[in-house]
Amino acid sequence: MNARLHDHAPMTTLLQSMPQNPLPGDPVVGFFDGADERKIRYAVFKSRAPVIRGTIVLLQGRNESIEKYFETIGELMAAGFWVATFDWRGQGGSERLSPHRTRGHVEHFADYERDLTRFLDEIVLPDTRLPFSIVAHSMGALVALSLAPMLASRIDRMVLLAPFVGLGGQAISERGIAAIATIMRLLGLGRLPLSADRDKRAQFKGNVLTSDDRRYRRNLALIDARPQLRVGPPTARWLSEAFATMRRVLRHEHLTRITIPTVILAPTADRLVPYVPVEYLASNFRAGHLIPIDGARHELLQEADRYRAQAMAAIFAFLPGADAEDPGSLPRQLEEA
Repeated sequence: MNARLHDHAPMTTLLQSMPQNPLPGDPVVGFFDGADERKIRYAVFKSRAPVIRGTIVLLQGRNESIEKYFETIGELMAAGFWVATFDWRGQGGSERLSPHRTRGHVEHFADYERDLTRFLDEIVLPDTRLPFSIVAHSMGALVALSLAPMLASRIDRMVLLAPFVGLGGQAISERGIAAIATIMRLLGLGRLPLSADRDKRAQFKGNVLTSDDRRYRRNLALIDARPQLRVGPPTARWLSEAFATMRRVLRHEHLTRITIPTVILAPTADRLVPYVPVEYLASNFRAGHLIPIDGARHELLQEADRYRAQAMAAIFAFLPGADAEDPGSLPRQLEEA
């Protein structure tokens, strides 16, 4: 399986840089062919630090893009990491899967896994620096969990932030949403969203993503500058696939097959992914170690400094090159930070 690199466009047309969200470094940017030859946008950021600690494969959540992580990527580079990342199919700068560009759609969650596998095999493993670690948020963490039993020979460690293993904050229960999505899929309506695409982006008050006004408005400005990056509500098929994947990764027999040392960062005030299913995940995950971030909302790397700093400290303490090799020592280190 060889993922063909597409002809590169000028970097300035591939990544959106703004004064409040500057491009970190001088990345290699392009497209690779994912599963079914879908065009996937990627970037590799090379640190110029005197000591390189390895490469972090940064996996986004749903409705995110490479640009949203410029701040985090810059900090990881300053700490001596290379960063390799890409936009999931159907979002960001990657090829969309529906004529309706704002619909968050996927045919099979396994397509995400195949795209990640191609990214690792064709771009990360040949062209970046060992050792390799994964830092994944929300949906990206769900994909990482699903594929993790097959990654032990390639990935040294994982950090999962607010892994998408449950859904809260909705007018209907998770079980009800799953039932509706399944029925719509069986009726051939899987490409339709369950809710209307109402753009409420301008309302910071009451948002469930972050308590940080500056980062929230920075991310809004990014979408205003490049509206084609935006994705609206997920389709019924996306939801049906997501719930099926959640059920599978939470099974004891799946979690026991994961041997990659893993830290799970769980924001306790997360209204999108409730704390209880994340705690359940950790309790059945021998290779996993749970660290609650008390009071934080869903997007830990977009959160206020008092929460985000805890997440970054955990990442730097746990990944290769850190002084602390035992994940069990992390809570004490964070208390002392």
